[in-house]
Amino acid sequence: MDWDRVERLIGTENLERLRHKRVVIVGLGSGGGLVAQALAMSGVGRFVLVDDDVLEASNVPRHVADNRYLGQPKVDAVAELIHYRNPQAEVVTRVGRIEHHSDVLESADLLVVGVDGENAKYAINQVCLQRNLKAIYAGVYERGEGGDVVVIRPYDGPCYACWAGKLREGQAAAPVEELDYGMIGPEGTLEAQPGLWIHVMSVAAVQADLALNELMLGSNFYKKMPANTLIMANTALEILDGVTSEPHTSIWVEVERDPQCLVCGAASKLVDKAQQPLSLDDLASETGIAVSDDD
Repeated sequence: MDWDRVERLIGTENLERLRHKRVVIVGLGSGGGLVAQALAMSGVGRFVLVDDDVLEASNVPRHVADNRYLGQPKVDAVAELIHYRNPQAEVVTRVGRIEHHSDVLESADLLVVGVDGENAKYAINQVCLQRNLKAIYAGVYERGEGGDVVVIRPYDGPCYACWAGKLREGQAAAPVEELDYGMIGPEGTLEAQPGLWIHVMSVAAVQADLALNELMLGSNFYKKMPANTLIMANTALEILDGVTSEPHTSIWVEVERDPQCLVCGAASKLVDKAQQPLSLDDLASETGIAVSDDD
């Protein structure tokens, strides 16, 4: 494969760096599949793909995999697509949930979270805190009207629980005004009505770009971002309370770590003296944040 143009853009040393980076992608749906393919096309050389689902006909209009892969595990479909673009890439696939395959995170450089369910994201957050593993989460709002991407660096900023407790509840850290997505369900979770592929793609492309940037940390290609969260409007969307953002605009939001977070803060009950984790049901009870099954 000819990497000449990529090499000219990022440099020989940085391309070699990417070839040795190991990225775990959890959730190979419409967003996660695109991120995996985009990173492979950018020179990332090692992947672990984790998903418990198979490709169905209803997935095809919004997925990088097509009808050739119907009935196959999504991880296998995306693995083959990665090899079409980057034949030298090393790809490990795990069919199942990350809670049952957390061993794959041991030597990961970055975790990309492509699942929708808040239940799964809280479980992933616990695993990342235990391993001090950086993760990038993305969410697409109802009907694809917008979305957000956040880089979570354990104990250097918010954990996902801190972040979701503020953003998903409609509150952002100062100096940003009150947020009002207009599409958070009555239990505080994102509504599940899907958007068009082009709208999912716009959010996933940002997640892939920020993932690539984090893999470049320490190199001359790395760029410091204005904040830890980017909120995007695909259509006219009320992001800031009382202010409608125009289509295809975005704002950066810095969400601070909550010192009283029950998961990562001083009041944490995630790990007690016996190193026993708090269950998701207990977490939901303590925080009042609803969790739902992974889609």
